[in-house]
Amino acid sequence: MKPPSPIIPHLERVIEAETIEEIWSLHLAKMAEYGFDRLLYGFTRFRTSTSFGNADDLLVLSNHDERYLDLFVRSGLFNHAPMVNWAAANEGTCSWRLIDEVAASRELSDIEKQIVDLNFRYDIRAGYSISFRDVSVRAKGAIGLCARPGMRQFEVDSMWEEFGSEIAIINNITHLRITAMPFASSRRALTPRQREALEWVGDGKTMQDIATIMGLTPATVEKHLRLAREALDVETTAQAVLKASFQNQIFMLPE
Repeated sequence: MKPPSPIIPHLERVIEAETIEEIWSLHLAKMAEYGFDRLLYGFTRFRTSTSFGNADDLLVLSNHDERYLDLFVRSGLFNHAPMVNWAAANEGTCSWRLIDEVAASRELSDIEKQIVDLNFRYDIRAGYSISFRDVSVRAKGAIGLCARPGMRQFEVDSMWEEFGSEIAIINNITHLRITAMPFASSRRALTPRQREALEWVGDGKTMQDIATIMGLTPATVEKHLRLAREALDVETTAQAVLKASFQNQIFMLPE
């Protein structure tokens, strides 16, 4: 394997990047230098004790085959994957040899066998997972680093012994940069007026105050807030302020 390029110039570009798409493109290229040619990243701020929350609130980034993403992610099958379960309960890094260890210690369930078969069909056989430390108990982020076809798990583990620390640092900084960016889907993105109205609510202004500040009628302000609640799929304006803040859609510097 060709030695990876220095990480400092790469991290400088990640820090200077202005969009999630730019950050992700840089990360894909950098991880490929270590032999990880397919990545699957997920992040939520709305985890519950039994699930990762509403699928619409998940941020998922990947360069896996779209058919694989349909079968594994969008179907919800990922919720039963051994490495996803590990990531949900742990922080840090983990070799995918854990899957073989699980299979050796007990009988895999039918759905786990289905996942293993699916991964083999798409040549997903070796890799590493990283589960990130987040400041909220409701938040969870993790990434699966899939080794290129033909690379065996013992080769991945050997490479990790040499480069694992810097790979983990790169992934953690990339995760922090991604979660600092607005990440609502286009269907749920707020308009400038909706964002402004929510920001004034978050600042404790009354409806009349907001109407005066924005040069609108109270009825028009309420319309913007109602549309914001609908876009964010919440029932109250307080919930809308919280969710928009979690998604970095409000109180952000203008681009």
